[in-house]
Amino acid sequence: MNEKIIISSLAMDLKRVALGLYHKSPSAEVFKKEAFKRGEELENFVKDTKAQKLWQKTKVVLKSNSDRTAEDALMYSTLFQNFVTKNWS
Repeated sequence: MNEKIIISSLAMDLKRVALGLYHKSPSAEVFKKEAFKRGEELENFVKDTKAQKLWQKTKVVLKSNSDRTAEDALMYSTLFQNFVTKNWS
C-alpha cells in the first residue's frame, strides 16, 4: 500500500477519534480501532523513522483515557497531515 495513503488515512482516523471523544460519542472507540489498524500498516510498510516515532507517541495517547486525549489526537492528526504535505506535495 502507498505510504501517503496509509499516513493520510491515519490522520483522518485520528481526527475522527478526536471529534468522537470531544462529543462523547461511542464511535470514538471504533475509530480508535481503525487508527490502530492504520498504525499497524504504518509499522509494517512505512520505513520513515520520523513517521514511526510519531506513531509510537500517538499510541501512548490513544491508550490513555485522560481528559486531554481528544486534544492530543487532534494534534497528532495535524502532525501526520503536515508530514504528508511536506513529503508528497
